Amino acid sequence: MKLYNTLTRTKEEFVPIEEGKVKMYVCGPTVYNYIHIGNARPFIIFDTLRRYLEYRGYDVTYIQNFTDVDDKIIKRGHEENISPEEVASKYINEYFVDADGLGIKRANVHPRVTDNIEEIISFVKDLEEKGYAYEVNGDVYFDTKKFEGYGKLSKQKQDELEAGARIEVNDQKRHPMDFVLWKSKKEGEPGWNSPWGEGRPGWHIECSVMSNRYLGETIDIHAGGQDLAFPHHENEIAQSEARSGKIFSNYWVHNGYININNEKMSKSKGNFFTVRDISAQYDLEIVRFFMLSAHYRNPVNFSDEMLTQAKAGLERIYNAKEKLEFTLSNLQESSVTAEEQSLVEELDNYRVKFINAMEDDLNTADAVSVIFELSKFINTNVNENSSLEFANKCLSEFNELTSVLNIVNKKNDDIVDEEIENLIQQRVDAKKNKDFKLADDIRQELLDKGIILEDTRQGTKWKRA
Repeated sequence: MKLYNTLTRTKEEFVPIEEGKVKMYVCGPTVYNYIHIGNARPFIIFDTLRRYLEYRGYDVTYIQNFTDVDDKIIKRGHEENISPEEVASKYINEYFVDADGLGIKRANVHPRVTDNIEEIISFVKDLEEKGYAYEVNGDVYFDTKKFEGYGKLSKQKQDELEAGARIEVNDQKRHPMDFVLWKSKKEGEPGWNSPWGEGRPGWHIECSVMSNRYLGETIDIHAGGQDLAFPHHENEIAQSEARSGKIFSNYWVHNGYININNEKMSKSKGNFFTVRDISAQYDLEIVRFFMLSAHYRNPVNFSDEMLTQAKAGLERIYNAKEKLEFTLSNLQESSVTAEEQSLVEELDNYRVKFINAMEDDLNTADAVSVIFELSKFINTNVNENSSLEFANKCLSEFNELTSVLNIVNKKNDDIVDEEIENLIQQRVDAKKNKDFKLADDIRQELLDKGIILEDTRQGTKWKRA
């Protein structure tokens, strides 16, 4: 498999540190609100990368953190008149609601900053002892001038970064690019005892510490949104490699930006949408499918029109599966025929095309195209004259590929609804008795319930409108 490594700006063959195992860290949310659609993209993309690696036989240890102490969390606590701990716990729970809707698998560990304070303090002390950190009035900063490789991820020299970056004015820092490792406590803020006085961790230090704790000093893949590459990931590299003297991550993978109706998302523009907002109008599986329909490194434009297109595309794939399952339910036990043998070989090619797409820098856009092609193949070649073995092979192939992307796996609860099944049977009986008015009335009643009927030679099929 080849992955685009932000560190080298090239696609590289993915070779894990340990054969058959992958250590992967993905930056998680700061839990002060519901996650927004911009958060959703990296969570979906890197969940899919993890699923694909597991599909290919790797044992993946996947860590995604929660930032549960932060200025925004403290501010939200004041607004809601609850403690920062209560804010964090509330929105961690809400994250999982949205993540489940988006089809995101739980990480092996979801570490929280507040559960790693001792490790953070120890990490900062190590940096201080090695001469990479300095303390001023209870604040501890990383000295970026001491780390020779600073800027290697963003591909800029320190003087270029200092000239182009918007740096908060701070007379305490030795250099403009120095960043805080430990903050002294201010009134109304949570704090922990440390060698530098009561305080709390800076933002960048947490991911280095939790990655080190759960995955070791060198990991295979560190991933996140493009906006995190600088300064967050740049600073992670500096503090991690300064402390250990080893490469922090072999592969840095970043997804592209997301725009809303061709504009950058911002609260000031009124185009800021949380996943919870969107779930009121769209099934979140549609959002997942939309995100996977574009290459992860490309920018995407999020709009009602694009979601409507994604919904229609997903429905086409669902319809192919439902038609196949319906046909299967009416087939008798039979083996692949001689005429079907060439179709079996053609069927196997879809898996090869799917894997080739995913192996090429996680090209989910092309992988989705393969699933569309497979759906068309199934619609064309599976019917009431097919062998049961061939139809089952088609379903197995379909389920295998869609499961890698974690799409098209939802069941409509109404399918087993006794009332609807009874109405369909009553309509069948009415038609047999030539009571066509009653049959039409039942069809309309079902349509009012959101059920569309399709009469076929094999019986009546139905689906949600």
